[in-house]
Amino acid sequence: MKIVKAEIFMVDLKPKVKRVDAIQSFVSQETPIIRLTTSSGEIGEGYTYTIGTGGSSVVALLRDHLLPKLIGQDATMIEGIWESLLFSTHATSVGAITSLALAAIDTALWDLKCKRMNLPLYKVAGGAKSRMKLYTTEGGWLHLSTQELVDDALAVKAQGFCGSKIKIGSESPVRDIERLTAVREAVGDEYVIMTDCNQAFKFSEAKQRAALLEHINLSWIEEPFLAHDVDSHEKLCESTTIPVAVGESIYSIQHFKEYLQNNAADIIQVDVARIGGITPWLKVAHMAECFNKIVCPHFLMELHISLCCAITNSRWLEYIPQLDSVTLNKVDIREGYAFPPEEPGLGIQWDWQKIQTDTVVYHVIE
Repeated sequence: MKIVKAEIFMVDLKPKVKRVDAIQSFVSQETPIIRLTTSSGEIGEGYTYTIGTGGSSVVALLRDHLLPKLIGQDATMIEGIWESLLFSTHATSVGAITSLALAAIDTALWDLKCKRMNLPLYKVAGGAKSRMKLYTTEGGWLHLSTQELVDDALAVKAQGFCGSKIKIGSESPVRDIERLTAVREAVGDEYVIMTDCNQAFKFSEAKQRAALLEHINLSWIEEPFLAHDVDSHEKLCESTTIPVAVGESIYSIQHFKEYLQNNAADIIQVDVARIGGITPWLKVAHMAECFNKIVCPHFLMELHISLCCAITNSRWLEYIPQLDSVTLNKVDIREGYAFPPEEPGLGIQWDWQKIQTDTVVYHVIE
């Protein structure tokens, strides 16, 4: 099981719908994909992503520093490889580029492991459940009108989805309240509504909006502050009954530990790419369980469906399709539930003909 070859492909995936939040508009998803080949001819495929910028930097770190260290390594030593690669980048860790690059490698190694065991990822990683409730973010972007928010929520509710996430951060707090109130009145009290601030607020702003939102019965308020500001998240948790969700912009296990120890988050949104792969994702999820916290990961539903079904403390899966244009399969969704792939490996069937056609960067290391 020695690794003898590593290939890097990067495709730039354009979102199918306009995506605008309080701080940015999404115009591309640069997606580095790697393929590892072992001495016995087995192939493991992994990936990572960036939103808008940084993809070429992730590729450079993989090409110049990380993947050359993999050649000749035993692919079954996943934990050891992850730790050694992290240490080799100690001058740039903890950081987004390093974590995103490590995730591409780690997911490929887990793909190899699952294929070797002839089992799907969700069973190899834990096997806790066989389906997940879905909520959608695709119809809740900040640029959409109130009526568009209502129409989308009613449509997905009819499909069986459990809830919708709606972006907030309008210049006027009143507009945010009006939009959310309209959706709540349309869908009723049982439907789940989340809000996402995308790190846009100062403490006084978030405290005010949380107070105004209390009556709407929200399932969480997400990323009110910059991710490094543990203190403000802790104070907001103490001042509102609305659960506070954090995690998509956190890149280390230790940072999650700080949030959990300080009771600064109620919902843990660990992202498998941004935390550095499946290996650290599972550690964060199990650490959250020790603190009796819910895990609801950010984005990457094609991979997170398997990870959510591997653990006991997952609650909802975020519906935002990412990989449809470069895969031959889609997430199995029925009556508002997502079901994990049953085939061995990650369960993502890459369309290699399309990837090779659309690749903007390619490198091979042997």
